[in-house]
Amino acid sequence: MKLDILVFGAHPDDEELGAGATIAKAVANGKKVGIIDLTRGELGTRGSAEIRDKEAAEAARILGVAVRENLGFADGFFVNDRKHQLGIIQMIRKYQPEVVLCNAIDDRHIDHGKGSQLVSDACFLSGLIKIPTTLPESNELQDAWRPKQVYHYIQWKNLEPDFVVDVSGFMDQKIAAVMAYKSQFFESDSDEPETPISKKNFIDGIIFRASDMGRLVGVDHAEGFTAERYVAVKSLDDLI
Repeated sequence: MKLDILVFGAHPDDEELGAGATIAKAVANGKKVGIIDLTRGELGTRGSAEIRDKEAAEAARILGVAVRENLGFADGFFVNDRKHQLGIIQMIRKYQPEVVLCNAIDDRHIDHGKGSQLVSDACFLSGLIKIPTTLPESNELQDAWRPKQVYHYIQWKNLEPDFVVDVSGFMDQKIAAVMAYKSQFFESDSDEPETPISKKNFIDGIIFRASDMGRLVGVDHAEGFTAERYVAVKSLDDLI
């Protein structure tokens, strides 16, 4: 299955929090979108890997993505080395996306910056024909493939975006996908330990950030991204 957009996240829920509305809008516009989680989030204070597997599946259903896979890397301890790069290269070559979205280049959680650089490096290496890969379920040699663009969504830190996407009309769907992770986010009757993201003001902050970015460009809501190279438009008419 060839995808238009492939979204990577170090943990299940990174993609929804950083780019959930952009994903929902792309799907609504007829794009084929997939999600690849690097880890199962097994070191999270709340919930468990098994619970988060189910939550991730529900979030994917809400967003309408075509596929979601988990690479099973070690939460907190994966590194940017050949083994992990090859795992991501296999996914890039399997789905041949035009655009890759991945973690913030710098963030509070150490896995986010690590995941960002790991995916970015793998996107480049995936285009090299002298790196052979096959999928575990097949002995067929994969074709080299390099995405046209790699963009990084914004997470905990308020990074300055290089561009924003107008996601007006898709915030409700984003928040529904985020709240599918019931073990992680605000529930007034939960007995789980409180964390920085389990408080209601965290979700309020996600909504406020989208509203504020939207305000700055004259729309209701927007999500911000950073780019590794210049973002080009065909004409000034492409700008809103």
